[in-house]
Amino acid sequence: MFRPPALRYAEIAEVPKREGSSRTIEIVSFGMQLIRPLVLSVALLVVASPAWADITAFVGTATTPSNRLASGFGFGAGLLIVGFEFEYSNIREDIADGAPSLRTGMGNVLIQTPIAILHVQPYFTTGGGVFRERLDAIQETSFGVNTGGGAKISLLGPLRARVDYRVFSLQGNPLFSTVHRFYVGGNLKF
Repeated sequence: MFRPPALRYAEIAEVPKREGSSRTIEIVSFGMQLIRPLVLSVALLVVASPAWADITAFVGTATTPSNRLASGFGFGAGLLIVGFEFEYSNIREDIADGAPSLRTGMGNVLIQTPIAILHVQPYFTTGGGVFRERLDAIQETSFGVNTGGGAKISLLGPLRARVDYRVFSLQGNPLFSTVHRFYVGGNLKF
């Protein structure tokens, strides 16, 4: 009894289509049909990483034009190296020094190391959002961008300390178009 040989590799055959033309078809063995999805699945498992999220509460200082109390919160999520966060910040007004209050709501992209190195995970961030600057009766609300960086420092389990420095560039007609802010905060990773 005649048995056709098992197909070990893809075979290509020329099959007539119509008069004077031909088309190519690929015959793939059953083994090859299993290997392709298996290789794809393994590749996705190797590349994929667990998602994480965190929340931060912070207190700090703004140094433009004088030192004032800054406080706020943020929450974020991300994958291995790229993360996203939303942050709300309130810098207090000091009328005696002519320093306006500044409230910001910013959406940011973070680029960070995939793991903490010696319990420290440094990051770079940039983003944009809205702000409201106010000094007594003078007020400006517009769009702003921020750039900065910092580090998340592992303390105990999911609890981390966070230090952060940002430079805000405010659009429109603010009294101070560039504001520097530094903060220290508590961060909970989940």
